[in-house]
Amino acid sequence: MFSAPHLFVALSGHGFGHLAQAAPVLNALRRRLPALRLTVQSALSGDVLQARIAGELTHIPEATDLGMIMASALEVKTAESLAAYRAFHADWEHCFARQTALLREHAPDLLFANIPYLPLAAAAQAGIPAVALCSLNWADILKSYWPEDAEVKSWREIMLAAYNSAAVFLRPVPAMPMPELRNTQAIGPIAALGRDRRSELNRRFGLPEDGILVLITLGGIDTPLPMARWSVHPGLYWIIPEAWNLQRADCLHREQVADIPFIDLLCSSDLLLTKPGYGAFAEAACNGRPVLYVERDNWPETPYLVDWLHVHGNALLLSQETLLDGDLAEPVQTLLAQSRRPALPPQGIDMAADRLYRYLTGVGQ
Repeated sequence: MFSAPHLFVALSGHGFGHLAQAAPVLNALRRRLPALRLTVQSALSGDVLQARIAGELTHIPEATDLGMIMASALEVKTAESLAAYRAFHADWEHCFARQTALLREHAPDLLFANIPYLPLAAAAQAGIPAVALCSLNWADILKSYWPEDAEVKSWREIMLAAYNSAAVFLRPVPAMPMPELRNTQAIGPIAALGRDRRSELNRRFGLPEDGILVLITLGGIDTPLPMARWSVHPGLYWIIPEAWNLQRADCLHREQVADIPFIDLLCSSDLLLTKPGYGAFAEAACNGRPVLYVERDNWPETPYLVDWLHVHGNALLLSQETLLDGDLAEPVQTLLAQSRRPALPPQGIDMAADRLYRYLTGVGQ
C-alpha cells in the first residue's frame, strides 16, 4: 500500500471553485507520494482537471452532486434547483447502490470529497475511509434557500449523515460555519501560487509598460459581461474569454496566451474583476492581487468570503448597475490606490495534504 496508494476523488463540478481547493492539495500530496494512483469522478472535463492537477489521473466523467442550478454566474434558479433535488432523491436508492458498487470496484484506500455527499454515503457503506474538504456544504446551502421546507429537511438528514460519516471535514478559511457537522477541522486558506509574467504579457499583447491590466473571470459558469457598452479608457486593458466574441482594442483574449496558466495570468495582472467565490478570492489574496468584485447577495457563502477578503486582501465592491454601465476607471483607480496588503500564505494546502498522507500511509495516525 505504501508504494502505490490509491486515492479516489469525488469533485463537484459546480463552477471551478471546488477544483481550485482540491487541486493544490492533490499536487502537494503527490510531491510526497509520487506513486499515488489518482481517480477523479467529476463532471468537469478532463482538460480542465489536467490544467490544475499535475500528473496522471483516471477520470470518471460524471456528476455525483447537483450543486445549484444557475441562470448565470450570479443568479440561482431556485425553482429548478428544488425540482432537480426532488428528482435526485426520488432516485436516491438506485444512485446510492450504483455509487457504492463503483467504489467497491475501484477499491481505493481513501475517498477525498469536495463536496458531493453521495460518494461519502457510499464510502461509509463500502467501508472505505473518507475525508471531506470544502468551504461550504450542500446541506447548509439548501437550508439557506428553504429553511422550513419539510421535503428539504428530509434530504438534509441524508446529506448531514453523509458529511458526518467522513473521518474529518476540513474547512479551509474562509468557510461557512457548518454548525450541524461534528467532524469539522478549520485549516488555513488554500490557493495555487503563480508567478508574475507581466513583461511577457506586455510583449505578446503589445501593451505599454504603464498600462493597467485587469483579468476578468466569473468562474466556471461562463457569463459574458455587456462590455460592448463599456467606456474605453486609454491605458486600461481587459483580459476576457474569446467566447465572448468581443472585438475591442482594449480587450485581450485569454486564448491568445493559452500556454500561460490562469494563476500566472492572475499574478501578471494589476487586479482581478470577479464575483465572490472561494477560488477567486483565496487565489487573489494569496497572490497579493486586488479584487474588484460584483454583488452576489443571494449566495449564502458571500458574507463569509467578503468579510475575510476585506481583512486579508485588497477589495472593492462593484454594484451590478456600475458593472452594466461599464464606467469602471474610477473604481479601478480607487482599488489600486489602497495600501497593498501582503500576500497571504496558503497554509491550508500542507495542512490538508498532511491529513491525506497520514490516512493513506498510516504514518502518524
